Amino acid sequence: MDLPSLTLVLQAALSSNPAERKAAEQSLNQFQYTPQHLVRLLQIIVDNNRDIAVRQFASIHFKNFIAKNWAPHDPNEQQKISPSDKDVVRDNILVYVAEVPPLLRVQLGECLKTIINADYPEHWLRLLDWVKHNLQDQLVYGALFVLRILARKYEFKSEEERTPVQHIVEETFPHLLNIFNKLVQIDKPSVELEIPKQLLDPNVFNAWMMLFLNVLERPVPQEGQPLDPELRKSWGWWKVKKWTVHILNRLFTRFGDLKLRNPENRAFAQMFQKNYAGKVLECHLNLLGVVRVGGYLPDRPQLDVLLFEIVFPLMCFNDNDQKLWEEDPHEYVRKGYDIIEDLYSPRTAAMDFVSELVRKRGKENLQKFIQFIVEIFKRYDSAPVEYKPYRQKDGALLAVGALCDKLKQTEPYKSELEHMLMQHVFPEFQSPVGHLRAKAAWVAGQYAHINFSDQNNFRQALHSIVSGLRDAELPVRVDSVFALRSFVEACREIFKLMNEVENEDLVFTLETIVDKFGEEMAPYALGLCQNLAAAFWRCMNTAEADDEADDPGALAAVGCLRAISTILESVSRLPHLFVQVETTLLPIMRRMLTTDGQEVFEEVLEIVSYMTFFSPTISLDMWSLWPLMIEALADWAIDFFPNILVPLDNYISRGTAHFLNCKEPDYQQSLWNMISSIMTDKNLEDNDIEPAPKLIEVLFQNCGGQVDHWVEPYLRITLDRLRRTEKSREHDKKVCCLGLTSLLALPGEQLDGEALGRVFRATLDLLVAYKDQVAEAAKEEEAEDDDGMDGFESDDDDDDDADGSDKEMGVDAEEGDEADSIRLQKLAAQAKAFHENDDDDDDDYSDDDFSDDEELQSPIDEVDPFVFFVDTVKVLQASDPMRFQNLTQTLDFHYQALANGVAQHAEQRRAEMGKEKMEKASAATVAS
Repeated sequence: MDLPSLTLVLQAALSSNPAERKAAEQSLNQFQYTPQHLVRLLQIIVDNNRDIAVRQFASIHFKNFIAKNWAPHDPNEQQKISPSDKDVVRDNILVYVAEVPPLLRVQLGECLKTIINADYPEHWLRLLDWVKHNLQDQLVYGALFVLRILARKYEFKSEEERTPVQHIVEETFPHLLNIFNKLVQIDKPSVELEIPKQLLDPNVFNAWMMLFLNVLERPVPQEGQPLDPELRKSWGWWKVKKWTVHILNRLFTRFGDLKLRNPENRAFAQMFQKNYAGKVLECHLNLLGVVRVGGYLPDRPQLDVLLFEIVFPLMCFNDNDQKLWEEDPHEYVRKGYDIIEDLYSPRTAAMDFVSELVRKRGKENLQKFIQFIVEIFKRYDSAPVEYKPYRQKDGALLAVGALCDKLKQTEPYKSELEHMLMQHVFPEFQSPVGHLRAKAAWVAGQYAHINFSDQNNFRQALHSIVSGLRDAELPVRVDSVFALRSFVEACREIFKLMNEVENEDLVFTLETIVDKFGEEMAPYALGLCQNLAAAFWRCMNTAEADDEADDPGALAAVGCLRAISTILESVSRLPHLFVQVETTLLPIMRRMLTTDGQEVFEEVLEIVSYMTFFSPTISLDMWSLWPLMIEALADWAIDFFPNILVPLDNYISRGTAHFLNCKEPDYQQSLWNMISSIMTDKNLEDNDIEPAPKLIEVLFQNCGGQVDHWVEPYLRITLDRLRRTEKSREHDKKVCCLGLTSLLALPGEQLDGEALGRVFRATLDLLVAYKDQVAEAAKEEEAEDDDGMDGFESDDDDDDDADGSDKEMGVDAEEGDEADSIRLQKLAAQAKAFHENDDDDDDDYSDDDFSDDEELQSPIDEVDPFVFFVDTVKVLQASDPMRFQNLTQTLDFHYQALANGVAQHAEQRRAEMGKEKMEKASAATVAS
């Protein structure tokens, strides 16, 4: 693409017409790798006769292209810029970087940074000669601009990588002495990590120090000084003072402190302390005095003035912070957590000053500074909402957080920290001011490790942090995330205690933490499960060594398993995590599903239920637990049949293919042996074997058409058992209705006319009975809601009735993802109810004690038997009209009336189901 064409494309990229912009961008992407493309872009950028908007767009495209393609991260990647184009760019960008407007210089500067970092010195040997030449020819701006980028390349490099700095200093610094006003921005990175040897010469160093001190001591002229403090920061006089202070501060903290220096530079440190340290400190104090009131106070109280009137205001939230918070919260967050920004931040310097002051001179300064902070807290608490000093409170909280290490070790402050957090920090989680909510989260994280005398206070902090993760303001959410890390580290302290003491309360505290954090615990789920598993084995070993029934180790072991279940529940929406924790939990599940685990069998089954339900797939290792559960059920665990039902259902419904195809072991035969043994056991009551027919139902509903050879044997044992059953439940009636209705669809050669009539009439009778039973159950539930507790049922019975009423018509009460979690959450409570009923007298049992199970879901839950019956009859009428006519002629008036009533009820149910479906869809839309 030639130069005029490229110019037109760049102009089109600025068009207000989206189609033109898109076409231009596609054209740029298409031709960007052609030879000379980069060179032509540079020609457009430096051409003063072209539109500045086009030049700016070209400069941005130029910068992005160089950043991406000049030095590919993969050394094996093919170079997309030709060597000749690179040579042209390197030679010309140096010439024009000082001549283009500042708007374009920023972009070219970024390009220079990329090129220098990639090419100097290996591929750009002439760069330093160009800088030296331009310094001598007084073309200083471009030279200084390039030299600063060159110097910053080595600012944080190791000593081995800083060898080129020696040559740079030797060649350029003599010339820089003549242009000191720009030098200070370049000198600092040159001494960031090490002083070049040339500057260690006392005569050379003294010349530089005299210049530095002269800059600091020289008064700033009032003429031309901007009135706006923000503009004043970028004014030349103050900028040169700022960079001089940076350099002197670095020289002292890194090379001039005798306590910190390595032996080879000790002579330099002694020379600096003797000749320059006092003068530098005097200049600094004079500068701060000018900042405060325009003059310097040499008397003793100067430290208080410095601390309370200069340093503390720097720690407070200010107008610039507010503007950045509102206009660019992402940049606010970046600056707050950028280590490079901290190097130049007045706020960070103020925090470091306060920390160092109380460390070195804490005896005379800590108490008065804390009293100063307390007074701010008091003024804040007593002021009306509209007059509260929010920004000063922010600075006070920052100070409290910065001094956390000192305060956690020093009495009387150490013993008052919890009270301070409760009174002055935690309330700010509810502040209407966003930056105070963020600061409260940060301070809470700083003090997460203190010993809370009241665990409710610790839990309140947890709850507040979790709430902050969902705050509307981005900086609050980010500070909450960092605080979360501190609280998870506090969990590790709990693990350390658990290593020393098997205490159920410790496990309960950890369980509370996991429950509060929910999905936010996902990054730590594996580590938590590993620690809990290790704690479980220690507790079990302790319990086995102690024969006492109420051994605390056994209680703590149960608590460990409960906490693991809580973790699995909290990350149930993240299936990949279950794969990670499986290896850790398998040894526990394998051993505790034997007689060794009778005391924790219920808790282990709950873990198995989670693992088989939420994992992406059921692994072969998890399938190895099936025989253990079947063996336990046959041997001693019949009381846990309701608990075992859920994982067995998961195996069949979620691992159907493996269940059907595996022959070693043969899961179909294993299931038959177990169910037939239980169903034919005359010593077991109906309520003992209730999960067995449910498993038969799970088998046929999930494996339809693939287990036909099992239909006859399962029907036989079911019918044998039904002969001893007094009353069927609603769900059983529904299954029978659907089964009989399905027979109506059989062709004439499989179901003759006489049999068809009998099945039709039986289905009508059963549908009417089912409708009456559903209505009666609804009426009883309404009466219970009106009357409340009638005194004849226990609390547990009430719970059972409430649980059972949700699915009377076979339709789930819970929808969406929540149903999966609720299903397993109710498992433990419902299984407990079975155990409690087992302890009652036999005369107390009735079918009413057990209602349709909410913890099991099946493909027929959404099928209405009345609608299904009517639809099946319509299909029969359409496919074989003669057969349908013969059927209707065999019906007497009674069954004709029943058929009409069922048809009317079916249409009513169809309308109700349609309305429910629309309401659920609407609710889902609102929720999303």
